Amino acid sequence: MRSDGRSRTQLRKIRVVKNYTKYAEGCCLIESGQTRVLCAATVEEGVPPFLKNTGNGWVTAEYGMLPRSCSSRIKRNDTGGRVHEIQRLIGRSLRSVVDRGQLGERTVKVDCDVIQADGGTRTAAITGGFIALALALKRLKKQKVLKNIPLKDYVAAVSVGIVEGELLLDLNYEEDSRADVDMNVVMLGRGDFVEVQGTAEREPFSKAQAGQMLTLAQEGIQDLIRIQKRHLGALLP
Repeated sequence: MRSDGRSRTQLRKIRVVKNYTKYAEGCCLIESGQTRVLCAATVEEGVPPFLKNTGNGWVTAEYGMLPRSCSSRIKRNDTGGRVHEIQRLIGRSLRSVVDRGQLGERTVKVDCDVIQADGGTRTAAITGGFIALALALKRLKKQKVLKNIPLKDYVAAVSVGIVEGELLLDLNYEEDSRADVDMNVVMLGRGDFVEVQGTAEREPFSKAQAGQMLTLAQEGIQDLIRIQKRHLGALLP
């Protein structure tokens, strides 16, 4: 058993509150254990210059941590390298499931603000960001702005790692801080990988261990996608 009582292959308790704020076209609060992220999607007409007159839309993301989301205060509006890397990861993950031709020349911006951090903020942002994005696209269809919901699949993410020789799913901060290996995995509902970020923090890992981590991550992501479906209903034909 782990410090929070989970088995090594068990996700933290996931809680999703849809429409957590009033104004965004789609939003949710996602909680993964003690990690809490507010995800809000905004739809704007127009696209970046490189997409003008192509008929294709765009999906992008911004990520930030509130000053007291951690045990000590962090600088407000920190836009360092880590933040940019996470923003790009979230954006790539969400774009992987959007039919940008059906979206048309519109931009959906997904803001992911970490209210409280206990590990896995980027993976929670991707999982919750998809819910916010889907809610926004469902609203556009309901308003008859779009004929169909321009989504090709679900997408979610989870962390997995090796801590003191044990393979663990969904690391909290205490586990992540002492992990030998830390991996973030983004996958589609059909089981294809979008991104795998794996790092030997203390000890190198073998090909066999990499396979075990990916298998465990896939099992966790399928559970997350079942949660997404429960909150979103049928999105795909």
